[in-house]
Amino acid sequence: MDAIPVDRVYSSQHAWLKMQDDGTAILGITEFAQSELGDIVYIEPPDLDREYQADEACAVVESVKTASDVSMPVDGKVVEINEDLLDSPEMMNESPYEKGWLCKIELPGATAIDSLLDASQYEDYIASSPE
Repeated sequence: MDAIPVDRVYSSQHAWLKMQDDGTAILGITEFAQSELGDIVYIEPPDLDREYQADEACAVVESVKTASDVSMPVDGKVVEINEDLLDSPEMMNESPYEKGWLCKIELPGATAIDSLLDASQYEDYIASSPE
């Protein structure tokens, strides 16, 4: 497994957020999550302009093995969908931290991410996870 990027925060449901200068955050799933799913073949993205609550299912990722919900790690409003991912869902496998992002969200405030894990905490979490 590649190094876990330190420029973002992580949820215990294996999602990541990368803060942007404009106050939005990019949402994706971790390398750990995509490796557990296997080859991703379809993405049902979140609804554009919809507000989701933390831990609410916002998208579905289907692989050759299973379909899995993606939970929103924080309260937020979806302001952009990664359209490229819809035509090429395998990008989530090939580049989970760069090209394979799911959507951009608008957060209610800077403290919205305070409950999430930093890279070191997330690495410890997956190392101790029974999954």
